[in-house]
Amino acid sequence: MIGLGRMGGNMARRLMTGGHEIVAYDRDEEAVRKLADDGAIAATSLDDVREKLGEGAIWWIMLPAGAITEQTIEAIAAKAAKGDVVIDGGNSFYKDDIRRAKALAEQGIDYVDVGTSGGVWGRERGYCMMIGGREEVLTRLDPIFETLAPGMGDITRTPYDRPDGEDWRAEKGFIHAGPPGAGHFVKMVHNGIEYGLMQAYAEGFDILKSKASDKLPEDERFDLNLTDIAEVWRRGSVISSWLLDLSAIALAKDEMLVQFSGSVADSGEGQWTIDAAMEEKVPANVLTAALFARYRSRIEHTFGDKLLSAMRYGFGGHVEMPQ
Repeated sequence: MIGLGRMGGNMARRLMTGGHEIVAYDRDEEAVRKLADDGAIAATSLDDVREKLGEGAIWWIMLPAGAITEQTIEAIAAKAAKGDVVIDGGNSFYKDDIRRAKALAEQGIDYVDVGTSGGVWGRERGYCMMIGGREEVLTRLDPIFETLAPGMGDITRTPYDRPDGEDWRAEKGFIHAGPPGAGHFVKMVHNGIEYGLMQAYAEGFDILKSKASDKLPEDERFDLNLTDIAEVWRRGSVISSWLLDLSAIALAKDEMLVQFSGSVADSGEGQWTIDAAMEEKVPANVLTAALFARYRSRIEHTFGDKLLSAMRYGFGGHVEMPQ
């Protein structure tokens, strides 16, 4: 596991709990030490990783999308051997995955892209994974994915007579989405949808809060308890969700969300989703508006923007844009 931050470190710990052996590397020596204390094999460099992994190495990268991931994959490619597998579990752009897979295939190295959702709660709850790569490689990696995934859990099964031989993975919490690039493409759209859902909650609670405004006639003002509203909507409502759960937690701690400025960051997938919609000529009105709302939040802030930041912090530990 290369990259031991909020996601990588906890994924490594979940894998070790499931009986897998982890070689851990990060430029942050303290992160490596902590994981070694939990049972990982510490590595001091990519060369050291190479020596400790041996033949048939599986290199799993959990780094921010962009230059650092690109540079790390290039460095691994120079050290990897035929039969190795390189996994990118971050949020890379799917077209980069397609390019990397072709380049690594020339060396006999398989490339797998894993769109990973679960945030800081994944160590306990498990990770939902959308995977791109060759089926033969995924079959080899299935024990790893099964350990990371939530499994069947207590979720009611969807009424569906699954044909014999059809992919069984979805009910366990991971899928083989298609060839290289498909995993991150599905995760990209997942995050675009996430923007829209979060924006809907944010705008709704902003309307609820503003009902107490002195700009309204006095007899039309309601001083609503947002904490109780979030809580009651969690119970039997058709709009209940994990995002609403996180909103309820944040509002219960501080209904005015004073720790958040409302300058909402984005990690790129929202824009990539809109770009894909434009390429495919598919209308995406809600997702586009949600993305633009995040851009606007960096100029002027609303209560709804604070709730967006609170949700992002709740599921992923994401911090706000600097002021």
